[in-house]
Amino acid sequence: MKVRVKFFAMLRERAGVADLSKEVAEGSTVGELWRQLQKDYPKLDVPGIRLLYAVNQNYVGIEHRLSDRDEVVFIPPVSGG
Repeated sequence: MKVRVKFFAMLRERAGVADLSKEVAEGSTVGELWRQLQKDYPKLDVPGIRLLYAVNQNYVGIEHRLSDRDEVVFIPPVSGG
């Protein structure tokens, strides 16, 4: 099945792309997708990073199971003042 992935802020810079399509196995989770993306884009492998995950504009946990044509967004921590 195929999902659409979007990156924001530092993740977009590290991956070198804002969005992409990714083929994943049936029943894959958000966490499994993230680990595969870290292999595909080694600069995404940031020790200790805490991300938020959204699927189809709803926040989900790392164990959320993906469906065909889902839109998955990885949101890095933000800081500001």
